[in-house]
This record gives sequence, C-alpha cells and structure tokens, in this order.
Amino acid sequence: MTREHSPLRLSTVLVTGGSGGLASQILHLFSQRGCKSLHSIDLRQPSHLLNGVTYHLGDLTDVDAMRQIFHKVKPDVVIHTASPKFDTPNHIMYKVNVEGTKNLVRIAQESGTHSFVYTSSASVISDGKTDLKNADETFPIILGDQQPEFYVHTKALAETYVLSQNRRSGDTDTSPHFLTCAIRPSGIFGVGDQVVLPGILDAYFRGQTKVQIGDNRNLFDFTENTNVAYGHYLAAAALVGCQNDLPLPGDEAKVDGEAFFITNDEPRCFWDFTRLVWGYAGDTTRPEQVWVISRPWALVLAGLLEWVFWALGLGEAPLTRTKVRLSCMTRYFCIDKAKERLGYKPLVGLEDGLRTAVEDCVRRRMAAQSQASPLLAGNGKEKGQ
Repeated sequence: MTREHSPLRLSTVLVTGGSGGLASQILHLFSQRGCKSLHSIDLRQPSHLLNGVTYHLGDLTDVDAMRQIFHKVKPDVVIHTASPKFDTPNHIMYKVNVEGTKNLVRIAQESGTHSFVYTSSASVISDGKTDLKNADETFPIILGDQQPEFYVHTKALAETYVLSQNRRSGDTDTSPHFLTCAIRPSGIFGVGDQVVLPGILDAYFRGQTKVQIGDNRNLFDFTENTNVAYGHYLAAAALVGCQNDLPLPGDEAKVDGEAFFITNDEPRCFWDFTRLVWGYAGDTTRPEQVWVISRPWALVLAGLLEWVFWALGLGEAPLTRTKVRLSCMTRYFCIDKAKERLGYKPLVGLEDGLRTAVEDCVRRRMAAQSQASPLLAGNGKEKGQ
C-alpha cells in the first residue's frame, strides 16, 4: 500500500504508551507514511518528542481523563500499545492491562472511533513449557491456571475482550462501524528497547558470555520493532479500508475481529541470537570457551538460587526456572495469515536491525552510567575480559 493511497493519510490516529519504544516507533512510521494527525497518550512525556505528534498526559485507568482526551482528539483510529513492565505488581498489571483496556474500548465506542488495534503478545498461546513449532492463530489462548505468567494472562484477557467488541457499539449492541483486531509480536527488539536487549547485554557486561544453558537446538522468533510497527500500520489501514468498502469481507480475507502473529520471519537458535547480540557489543568468546549446562541441571540450580534469594530477601535471583525454560524452549510462529490478509513483509532484516539496536542499547547504557557516576564513563564498560 503506497503512502499516497493509504486510507490512514486523512485519519486521526491516537497511540497509547507514547513514551515506550514500540509506541514511538509506531508514531514515527505512521508519520513517515503520510499520517497528518497523530496523538499520543501516556503517564509521562517521552524524552524525545517527535515532530508532528501531539502528546497528552493521562492515566488509562482514569475514565474521566480518557473521556476528556477522546472528546478533544476525536480519534478515528486507536493503537493501544500501553502496558506496564513485566515485573509490575499483579494488581497494577490487571488494572492497567485489563480494566484500562476495557475503559479505552468503551470510550472509543462512545466517541465514534471506528478502528481499534490492540498490541497483544505471541505468548498468549504459550503455557511456558510446551514447544511452539510454526504455531499459528488456530492455537488456543492459554488463560488462568494454565498460564504461568500473570502478565501474559492479562494480555490474553485484554485481547479476548478487544476482539469480542468487534462490530459492536457496546457489550450488547451491534455496529458495523467499530472494528477491532490484535497484533501478536514475538520477542520485540530494536532502537529504544528496554526489555529484550538490555537483559541479554546485562550478561555480557557481567562477563557471563562463557555459559550456555541447553543444547542450542531450539529455534526462537524475535522481531525488530520497525516490523512490529509496520504490522500495526497495515492492520489499521485494513480496518479503515473496511470502513470505506462496506460491506465487510468474508472470513477468508477478514481482518476485523482477528489476531495476527508478527515476526521477522527469521527464527534463530536462541543462543545464536544471544551471541550475535554479545558479538555486536564487542564479545570475542570462542565456541570452545563455552561451558554448556544441561537443562535439567540448570533447572535444579535455578530452583536453589530462587530459594536462597527468597529466604535472604534479596529479590529476584540472577537465574530463575522461568529464564531456563525460556532459553531452552522452541518458539517460532507461522505468519502466513499476516502475509495474506495484511500484505505484511518485514521491512528490516534481523541482523541489520540487531546491529543498530545493540549500538543504541550500549550507548544508552553508557549515558546512564555517566550520569550516575562520571568515573565510570571513561571505562567504556564494566566487563573485564
């Protein structure tokens, strides 16, 4: 879809979570593709403001504040990416991810918004134990007691609600003019990343690159954030296009009411990806220097560390059973549905995106250190090799 013919060009688009890395990338990509009216909601202003974006401060769980912003902006399209960090207390996680999402959907319905795209997670079909090989949207969502991660549980609940409101003007009334869909990205990394790459690079800066857990035969999907933003753009454009081309398409071409996996379509063995990150940061560890710990032994060690850290009140252990399972799990997805219905194709290759993202992550880390302690700034890195 060309910039000139994009149905989003004349739409007013509101993106939640504008201070986050993904939301910023979405705003940037939408602007590049000709969207003239872009707005962002978040609890705080981002450190870098994008030209052409109007920023609004607000709490998603504050219904009155959200109504005021929606009344002022009158968005045609809402891209809902805002979510607390993975380690946020459960009650806050539920309030923001579930109750906050329901608030936004209801206010959007009241305000005449016609297209709502929700940022879900590829993890909503994972039980944290079972390998996912070429998994697609026919796999069931894992909720409740079967879902070990509360964060993922709340994302799954929110996605389910958003999709249930497709073609509705409320919980009971039907309407062809309110359309929803969900994007399920896997392992988001990129410029501004605050989760995936910082965690991997922590091990590099602590000098822990000579340890590997498992046999490294497990493929894993990671996704550069420009590609995730592009998936949102295509989904929003498709929903707006549906509005312009009523009646709505049949099931085989349907976008509204649907979820879509988005990846780089380049699954890598988990430790190959990890060592690529470390290599771009400067690591020179050779394969023969790597100590491989089997998955069973790593789970025992992680369990002991978790108990010790819990007993001594030291917070989260550096190695947990969840981290062990994740690093040994096969987890890659089929994105044929996104290709066929959205026209999705990754814009940025994995290695090109990773090289740029690692440089950005290291630079931000050094800048934060120099602010905290000028003496550390001259060392360049903490790791002794």
